Amino acid sequence: MGILAVDLFITLDGVYQAPGGPEEDPSGSFEFGGWQAPYLDEQTGQVIGAGIDRLDALMLGRRTYDIFADYWPRHTDTQVGAKFDAVPKFVASNTLTDPGWAGTTVVTDVAAEVPAIKERFREIHVVGSGALARSLLAADLVDRLNLYLYPIAFGSGKRLFDEGTVPAAFTLAEPPIAFPKGAVALVYERAGTPVTGIDMDPEGR
Repeated sequence: MGILAVDLFITLDGVYQAPGGPEEDPSGSFEFGGWQAPYLDEQTGQVIGAGIDRLDALMLGRRTYDIFADYWPRHTDTQVGAKFDAVPKFVASNTLTDPGWAGTTVVTDVAAEVPAIKERFREIHVVGSGALARSLLAADLVDRLNLYLYPIAFGSGKRLFDEGTVPAAFTLAEPPIAFPKGAVALVYERAGTPVTGIDMDPEGR
């Protein structure tokens, strides 16, 4: 069985909403769309690109799919565009019936259908798609978290780990990479259930 990895840009307070631009997702009166831009640099692009090179299937939530399907097929002259256009794509949706992006399969029941998809590919990546990532975490289908952590916090916005999160433990799978403008790349792998501390005796032993 292959692995399913979630690639997500995230703030210090866990917000993943609208890193790419002001109009990406203003729902909930979110005012900070485009927050990733000030922290981009060449090294960040190289690390993100290397991760994309490894995937052999792409899985997206409906909102992210619509953004990608509108943009990347028109930019197949780029490394990322060529990769996304070439690999099989899966979109989680209960309403989409005729996806326009070639090579796309609609997934209507994540918990039921994704295990079989993982059997077919070496490394599936969920890019962005925070709501889908949360559903996959709840179904214990995520093997790896590729988090790009940015030194900024908003106090509002959609969070990866919010109410209803299923308790889970992760282990650091690769050395962190610190980027020049303060962002950090972190790779975690699933590691069973959380283990809490053990009470010490009165003597402190």
